[in-house]
Amino acid sequence: MTLKTRILGSTGYAVSELGLGGWGLGADMWRGVEDSQAREALREAVDRGITFFDTALAYGNGHSERLMGQVLKAEIRANRVVLATKVPPLNEEWPGRAGAPLADVFPARHLAASTEHSLKNLGVEALPLQQLHVWHDAWLTDPEWAASYDRIVRLKQEGKVLHWGISINDHAPETALRVLEDPIFETAQVIYNIYDRSPERALFELARTKPLGVIVRVPFDEGALTGQIRSTTVFPAGDWREEYFSGDRRAEAGRRAQALERLLDDQVQTLPELALRFCLSSPAVATVIPGMRRAAHVRQNVAAAEKGRLAAGMLAQLEAHAWEKNWYPA
Repeated sequence: MTLKTRILGSTGYAVSELGLGGWGLGADMWRGVEDSQAREALREAVDRGITFFDTALAYGNGHSERLMGQVLKAEIRANRVVLATKVPPLNEEWPGRAGAPLADVFPARHLAASTEHSLKNLGVEALPLQQLHVWHDAWLTDPEWAASYDRIVRLKQEGKVLHWGISINDHAPETALRVLEDPIFETAQVIYNIYDRSPERALFELARTKPLGVIVRVPFDEGALTGQIRSTTVFPAGDWREEYFSGDRRAEAGRRAQALERLLDDQVQTLPELALRFCLSSPAVATVIPGMRRAAHVRQNVAAAEKGRLAAGMLAQLEAHAWEKNWYPA
């Protein structure tokens, strides 16, 4: 079996339906993995047929970008992979707030400067896909938007950014529906998993009619959907998940994972497989980008993705496991 490809919206890129998310390669918020292991994971991803790699300028202050640029240099030059990165909000606020002035988030000069930094970090002359790392539709009426939009258009005309997209606020796809109607934004990166079904309400319909390239992040709910989080789980010192799974959240994640594990059978054998194949079962999804910091994880996730979509009966059973929450720091 080999990884299938899907078309990434109107970009025309045919990308592997399993991609690789680079947040964990930044080496600042995710701990416990060395750069040497991350390099092995990237090389394994290429060898296994992964052609879509997502990173961001904010991941380790460019460390993730530089690492990808170094390891994937030959693939980049031969146009065998598609790299996606992101402009961080100037005010460093995640998620984007409706009340924040756009001049504090994405002023034109910041869009240009961030693009130049990413070009240098990745070692490329053009970014195949550049995304705004947060967004709120309230900014469309901000007086600053006209200048920022003009810079977005100019960067594309200059050939520095080939395609633009939006990375949507955590658990809030409704905050980007209006901006995504604009043809210049061709992709939407969004949280979608067994627990968070919110993109199904309106975003996926937009994806079918536009078309829009949907990039799914957090398919494992930061680890909760791998079955590895229990009440006794201990994270490496400095790892951001210590806060994400604070208090009784670890125990709750463990209970819900155990309930899902009772659905496993000969056709779906592990919880990570169930989580990945759930995301890939939606025809609105172009690619799913779990973080993979070890070569073994790449092999496991590729094997799961190659098994394809879940059966209708399994998908029906998963509906009862939807879980609306937001554990990200405000």
